[in-house]
Amino acid sequence: MLSSLGFLIFLIIALLVLILNFLSKKTFYDREKSSPFECGFDPKNLARLPFSLQFFLVALIFVIFDIELALLLPSISITKISNLLNLTATLDIFIAILITGLFHEQNQGSLNWMS
Repeated sequence: MLSSLGFLIFLIIALLVLILNFLSKKTFYDREKSSPFECGFDPKNLARLPFSLQFFLVALIFVIFDIELALLLPSISITKISNLLNLTATLDIFIAILITGLFHEQNQGSLNWMS
């Protein structure tokens, strides 16, 4: 008896929510407000429109340097338990590779927003 009463209450609440949804004053223009917004692209347009590659290059550079921080920050906590000479050499090589990559990106013009 209790489970059928719970099911009946659930059914009434579900129907009330459904009726309130149909009675709401949503218009055609509200559809754009409820649509997802991604990277400044209009979701109503064609997907094959040309886009600026610089947005993706900036995102890629951000991901690379974000991973760099994720790899460098734990090295602070292991300085007491590791060999300081090996840790310094490893971090120097790692940072040298990153700086070389940064100079390469600068020479290729990927960091220039306006060309």
